[in-house]
Amino acid sequence: MTEIYGYHAHVYFDATSFSKAEELCIKSNELFDVSMGHFIKQPVGPHPCWSCQLSFSPEIFAEIIPWLVLNRKGLCIFIHPLTGDDFTDHAHHAMWMGESKRLNFSIFGKKL
Repeated sequence: MTEIYGYHAHVYFDATSFSKAEELCIKSNELFDVSMGHFIKQPVGPHPCWSCQLSFSPEIFAEIIPWLVLNRKGLCIFIHPLTGDDFTDHAHHAMWMGESKRLNFSIFGKKL
């Protein structure tokens, strides 16, 4: 078992759902010890959609995940641990809230 030293929750959005994503991310930043990234309006890295990254520690996982489940308002959220193995974290240790999307694993130089 590898140690998990953090998590990323990537909140996916588009032009029509931007305000919901903005509200969700800002509120999570206010309520929890979360580091909120920028609202990126283009696919970046393995992510096929526009997104905002929320970074948080394992210690608040049990608090923030239920809150996201109840407050995501239909948004798709991709969650993965941080273990130091980016490919495995994104491809095998990840979870989805809402519709799952096809990630671009080629940036890791690997295929599923």
